[in-house]
Amino acid sequence: RLRGFMDTFEFLLTPVVQVLPFDVAEPFPREIAGVKMETYLDWMKSCYFITAAGLPAVSVPCGFSAGGLPVGLQIIGRHLDDFGVLQLAHAFERSTMYWQQIPPVLSTEAAASATNAAGTPESR
Repeated sequence: RLRGFMDTFEFLLTPVVQVLPFDVAEPFPREIAGVKMETYLDWMKSCYFITAAGLPAVSVPCGFSAGGLPVGLQIIGRHLDDFGVLQLAHAFERSTMYWQQIPPVLSTEAAASATNAAGTPESR
């Protein structure tokens, strides 16, 4: 079905993954948008389904969440159109320049608080 979809559309643009980076203490997100995740691979379906379908894909930076976490865009192309995917990725990067952007720097106090919340080697 996905290859049939790609007969109509040259590219499909999706988030790289379904969630923002999660707590390092968690092996994987247990639920996304009300859907239970059974295994580590479940939360990455948007990536591995594309690979299994034999479609070329590339990830490019596309900004930051409200909390300053990186967000990626997955560019998916038609079967065997690797070059087209790379061309679109290059055009996107040149036109947006997201790869040059840096999220707002946290204060030393906020950074320490965030590190302690995520767990440091000393606190584990």
